[in-house]
Formats: sequence, structure tokens, C-alpha cells
Amino acid sequence: MFGPFERAVAGRYLRARKGERFVSIIAIFSLVGIALGVATLIVVASVMSGFQTELVSRLLGLNGHITIEAYAGGRIDDYQGLTQRVGGIPGIISATPVLDGQVLLTGPQGGGRGGLVRGMTVEDLRALHAVSDHILGGSLADFRGDDAIAVGVGLANSFRLRVGGLVTLVSPQGVATAFGTVPRVRAYRVVAIYDAGMSSYNDGVVFLPLPAAQVFFQKPNAVTGIEIRVVDPEQVQALLPELRPLFAGREVYLRDWQHANDQIIGVLQVQKDTMFIVLGLIILVAAFNVISSLIMLVKDKRRDIAVLRTLGASSGAILRIFLMCGAFVGVAGTLIGTAIGVVFCRNIVAIQHWIEDITGGRVFDSSVFMLTTLPDKVDWTDVSRVVVLGLALSLLATLYPSWRAARTDPVEALRSE
Repeated sequence: MFGPFERAVAGRYLRARKGERFVSIIAIFSLVGIALGVATLIVVASVMSGFQTELVSRLLGLNGHITIEAYAGGRIDDYQGLTQRVGGIPGIISATPVLDGQVLLTGPQGGGRGGLVRGMTVEDLRALHAVSDHILGGSLADFRGDDAIAVGVGLANSFRLRVGGLVTLVSPQGVATAFGTVPRVRAYRVVAIYDAGMSSYNDGVVFLPLPAAQVFFQKPNAVTGIEIRVVDPEQVQALLPELRPLFAGREVYLRDWQHANDQIIGVLQVQKDTMFIVLGLIILVAAFNVISSLIMLVKDKRRDIAVLRTLGASSGAILRIFLMCGAFVGVAGTLIGTAIGVVFCRNIVAIQHWIEDITGGRVFDSSVFMLTTLPDKVDWTDVSRVVVLGLALSLLATLYPSWRAARTDPVEALRSE
């Protein structure tokens, strides 16, 4: 498509001579603009994709793919038999009985916050790898008895708790006495401190042995929910018709992870698409710079174009020469920006810590963004989309100036000189 003659002339035009440096400086700025736009778009798109993927992954790691919950204040009796029947359905990996309850958590030095108590057996808690594989202090071997509790690292830091310290649980559902309703209050000994990777869990979810939770919430031989994990989380809808007959007549409702988190996932997707469009405008602005630099190059080379046409160069050859000039700026800028963006994404956590060390501030607040660390995964699908966008816009930007160059009348060009 591009012959040696076109390549030689285009390469000569890209190298500035004395008196032509202004045009080359504009071309350099265009290249830098495309590179920065592509790099920024890759970083933002990859971070947001990584955030969405990591958030869904951790939500699925901490919660069941399908949750069967009793209505507010209700209970599920005969849960042992139900979990066995549920676990026997093809496509289901496990069914875990849990007893959830809202409480007020208070530390040994005062202060309090609302929290969620999850009652589970030690075997089920060990199977919850998002927690059991990230124990920072203590051991789940001590997660037994009527006074053991496992807390998150965020709660431990807030209450200055260590293994062996006491956490007091206050239940809003009190005990009726002759003097009125008295809240249930019980202190528990911290046997393990975990880091689940999500600030909402680390700050407000504590685990009790299931028998201890049944005693505290006054639900003997009962639970409030059953969490189900399946082989393929994307196919949970196909299992719901098989589960509903098992719970017919019970005051429970079934909820799959997609409907439970659809608002979060939807908001993240909208933000990602919006940011892609907004930051894509940066590349569009840089593409306009390519147009302006090529138009100035064509105007500066009118005499050369006329001479080339007089010597026999076709209008198609002139078109290809300036297409190559503009394409070099666009392709080089896109490739450089891609390399910068990928390197930045690979080292984004180190860059985050470096900026925080210099400024003394916080770049990524885990209490706001739910995750405890900034995602550092490169989404190659988004990278390919950005590369295609950068190449398409930069190449389209070369068409009009190249067409104007090919339409140059050599007689008029020489006469005007």
C-alpha cells in the first residue's frame, strides 16, 4: 500500500529542518496528548474493571450465591434436614446454616457501633476461606464454647482489641422482666482477628459459634438463614425452581447474589461507561491536534507538493504521504500511551503508597470504597478497546488534511509562491 517513495518522503517531513520546527513541535504535542489520553483511559478503565471484579469476587467469597432468609424476626427450624436436602441437589456445592442478628458492639474502653453477628459452626467458618485464610491473630481452633468471638481487623483497631480481649454485645430484643424490657448484654472473648479484604466486614461483622448465637438470640435449634454455594454462580437462576418446593409453606424468601448486588454492580458499570466516554474525549481533543498539525504541514509543504506533482507523483501518492505522517503520530502516541498505562496499572499500589508517603494523605480510603486495597489488575479487554479507539480517532484525523494535500493544484501552488 505504501511504497518506498511515500515512506521516504513522509519520513523526511517528520524530521524538522531549520525554520520548520514549529510544525514539528505541534506534532510532538499531538503525540504526547494522544499518549496521555490513552494511558489515562487504560488506567481508569482497568481500575474500575478490577474494582468491579474484585468486589463481586469478595462478595461471593463472603456470602452465599443463593441465600434463604427467614422474614424479619423469624426462624428456620429443622435446618439440619433442610441443609442436607439442599446439598443433595446437583450443581450445589454446599449449604451453610447461619444465624444473623443486629447488635450494638462496645469495646472495653467504651464507645460503640452497630454490627452484625453471624452464628456459624467452626467447620463452616473454616470453609469460609475469605475469613479463615486471613486470620491475623489468634486461631479458629479456639472458636468454640459459649464465650468465643471472631472480629474483623477494622473493629479490633477501633476498639484497640487484642486476642483475649472482651467485646460486649447488646441486643435490641430484650428480655421481659417485672421492671420492663431489659436489653440482653453479654461479653465475649476475642479468639481470632481476621481481615476479609472488605471494610464493611472488617468493621462491623463478628462471628459467634452457632450454639452460642442461638443462646444469645434465644433461637434454640434454629437459624435465620441458609447460604448456598453453587458450581456456576452465573447459573443460579436455573437452581431456584428446584429449591422453592423444599421451602414451601415456610416464611422465607430466596435471593440470589445477582439480585442482592444488582444496584452496586449497575452503578459501577454506569460509572465505568461514563468515565470511558468522558476520558475518550481527551483522545478526541488530541486527534484534533493531529488535524491542525497536518493542516499546517500541508500548508508549509505546498511548494513541495506542487514539485512532486510536476515530477509525476499522483494525487494518491500525495494522499498516502500525509496519511503516513498523521498515522505515525497517532500510532506512536497510542502505543506509547498503552505502554505507560499498563506499567502504571501494574505498579499502581506501589505508586499509591509512594504518593501517600509524600503527601501524608490517603489516596484510597477503604471505608469509602469498600475494598481495603486498590485493584491492580490489567483488563486486557478494556486495553484493546482503548487501543482501537486511539488508533481509529487518530487515523480518521489524518483523512481530511491528506485529502486537501492530494487536491492541491500544482500550478496554483507554484504561482502563489
